Amino acid sequence: MRVIFCRDPLDAKRVDMDYEAEWHGAQAAGFKTELLSLEDLLEGEAVRSIRQIAPALYRESAVYRGWMMKPEHYEKLYYALLSKNIELINDPSAYAHCHYLPYSYSLIASMTPRTVWRTSPGGPEGWTELFAQIAIFGQSPLIVKDYVKSRKHEWTDACYIPDASDHENVRRVVSNFVERQGDGLSEGIVLREFVPLEYLQTHDKSGMPLSKEYRIFFLDQQIIAFLNYWDDAAYDEEQPELTPFRDIARTITSRFFTMDIAKTSEGRWIIVELGDGGVSGLPVQMDVSAFYEKLMDATSG
Repeated sequence: MRVIFCRDPLDAKRVDMDYEAEWHGAQAAGFKTELLSLEDLLEGEAVRSIRQIAPALYRESAVYRGWMMKPEHYEKLYYALLSKNIELINDPSAYAHCHYLPYSYSLIASMTPRTVWRTSPGGPEGWTELFAQIAIFGQSPLIVKDYVKSRKHEWTDACYIPDASDHENVRRVVSNFVERQGDGLSEGIVLREFVPLEYLQTHDKSGMPLSKEYRIFFLDQQIIAFLNYWDDAAYDEEQPELTPFRDIARTITSRFFTMDIAKTSEGRWIIVELGDGGVSGLPVQMDVSAFYEKLMDATSG
């Protein structure tokens, strides 16, 4: 199996500096590593983006580890690689399934906060429809994000809404979020009921509360990594019973994905969201060699 990384935009022979540790970890674990040009791919040149990757003599599997991309770009990459006899373990449908929260929401709804979504509001009619849609939340606090990401480090201005019935503030926060996302907005907006989580500490720059959260990597429904979500927070030794999360993982139509989980202030464990395994980040402090050794063991079994 190969692991395909993004190359340095300024040096075609080097891996992107943010993935250098993973590059070396993958090689040490025995993976063949390859480079693609994310810039070419995003410009619509999928074939050119993989020109450094040698074709496989027989069908060969690969994992992409790199920056997020929209599903349409992933689909072009997937079929360009297939033309070289290389098959990413997540097909385009699997990528979108975990990358866009609304696509997998029905499968995790029993263990995740209530969520609604829509295209971005525009004009009086759009705002009226949005306010009607969030009426189910009453006066509960909300989080706004797009189908993929929030602006959690701009907590009070473009992420957190203290009262769903305060339409003036809803308009302010949602408008800030949409404006600041700009062309990077993924599909539409998502509004989720804010559930207080068990507090660890406050982020020293953004003021965002850091909570007891973990990231789980699944490959073929098996856990290959269980990681602290926050690098700069102090965790205790308590960990959740993983059976309910394993049960839901069996319903997810992806071979390689992440599940972010958290403990609420009331003591319940919930799912925050899913992510595609190829574009979900690893904590800075973790042992990347151990991660790729487990990935190698799981793909070689």
